[in-house]
Amino acid sequence: MAASLRDALGDYLVMRRALGYRLVRPEKLLTQFLDHLEQTDTSTITVDAALRWACLPTGGDVNWWAYRLSVVRGFAAYLQTLDASVEVPATDLLPRRARRAIPYLYSQADIAALLTAAESLSTPLRRATISTLIGLLAVTGIRVGEALAADRDDLDTEHGLLIVRYGKFGKSRELVLHPTTVAALRGICASGTGCTRRRSAPRC
Repeated sequence: MAASLRDALGDYLVMRRALGYRLVRPEKLLTQFLDHLEQTDTSTITVDAALRWACLPTGGDVNWWAYRLSVVRGFAAYLQTLDASVEVPATDLLPRRARRAIPYLYSQADIAALLTAAESLSTPLRRATISTLIGLLAVTGIRVGEALAADRDDLDTEHGLLIVRYGKFGKSRELVLHPTTVAALRGICASGTGCTRRRSAPRC
């Protein structure tokens, strides 16, 4: 594998991130794709090579294959502006199948059962983390990823607010918390079993 492809990937990620994209998962997948090209002694991106890699593992979900191919497609389209020999997979080569998740509303009994189950975890940190996560999801309705990305600096206990960063479409918002929720979060932070400071980079 020519080092130029690795360099081009770095330039591609820098360019896309300058436009506001986070690209945590795409970076991981594209690195794996370049590893695959090296292992198969392929020096450039071809439709055949992209399709073979995208359909790994065999027997996987079609939508996952389509996503993997779409990640390569974006990188290949960028490369083709620099090297006309690079092939760009067609958008309909592995079309995604529309699939809506069936919503499930958790009852009070369901939430209580989850909190009880969390108490059986092996360490105090795990018990506190999972219990807090379940409770926060239940009372605010935020997404799991948003809750996992939250840290101590996002909690304003004085005004009872939680700042949700990196939400849908990269937007931030403030959530008003019930006093009992504020008290629970304040207790977790005071105990030292949870609430970390901002990481150097957001997670996807």
